[in-house]
Amino acid sequence: MLKITPEEKAALKGRGYIITNDGEHFIARIITVDGVLSAAQLSKTAQAAEKFGNGKVAMTSRMTVEVQGLTYDTIEPFDRFIAEEGLYTGGTGPRVRPIVPCKGTVCVHGLADTQQLARDLHETFYKGWYDVRLPHKFKIGIGGCPNNCIKPALNDFGIMGQRVPEYDMDDCSACKRCGVVEKCPVKAASLNADGVMEINRELCNNCGKCIDACHFDCVTEKKAGFKVFVGGIWGKRQRHGTEVPGVFSREELFALVEKALLLYREQGNTGERFGVFIDRIGAQNFIDQLLSDDVLARKQQILDAPLHLKTATTC
Repeated sequence: MLKITPEEKAALKGRGYIITNDGEHFIARIITVDGVLSAAQLSKTAQAAEKFGNGKVAMTSRMTVEVQGLTYDTIEPFDRFIAEEGLYTGGTGPRVRPIVPCKGTVCVHGLADTQQLARDLHETFYKGWYDVRLPHKFKIGIGGCPNNCIKPALNDFGIMGQRVPEYDMDDCSACKRCGVVEKCPVKAASLNADGVMEINRELCNNCGKCIDACHFDCVTEKKAGFKVFVGGIWGKRQRHGTEVPGVFSREELFALVEKALLLYREQGNTGERFGVFIDRIGAQNFIDQLLSDDVLARKQQILDAPLHLKTATTC
């Protein structure tokens, strides 16, 4: 059995080197910034697995890559070896975790460049906030459309691409071959008794399929942006993220992430998941604070202050 102190083990885990259940070997968790690796990086990972591990590479549910079978003495050489292709380990601990985007950048349903957004969020919040200790892990997921492939609402901070349609019933010519009704995947569009198209806004999920589907250009884009969910949990307990009212621009989105992190660090208890924290202080209370700018005025004070030390339920 490997003899290292609990402190050494925790420090290695914080770097992305996690001891396995045999008590002797480690997995190395390699970060993918946007869920994408170059061919050279994939090749380097395979070489590293053969050279330092047991030749096996595993994919995680959050788009990191794990090389298995490292021994304690191979960790530092492994670290230097993968760095030659710009690769590094991490993705653990009570901090912002690697961002998980869907393939909206290349998907026919994508309403946003999800991978570029992930890269920018990674630089700002994974790297930029790496040394900021939070009450618990903080996961960000990006879905490019309402198809929900990566389940953004089950992340601590979920992002979903949106295209909001603009439509006035007075513009409809009741043509009886409605392209909008044909295109709408959730049946939010229908024809009334007069043959005029109607959109049920409660059913509409802003997928954007109806935009430009009208043969007479009655449906256009009102706004493109992002829906936001906060406090999703998928673990020992489950919690569907609370939707923050509105459709937000890219700039507004970054501000919301920053404010959410500041509020969590300021008011969350050590060991308390983000969603549990939101339930404790009240979802509407949290949203009201999130949508104001008051927390930004306290930013440095919050970052300099110690975390609340009360131990809370984890999951």
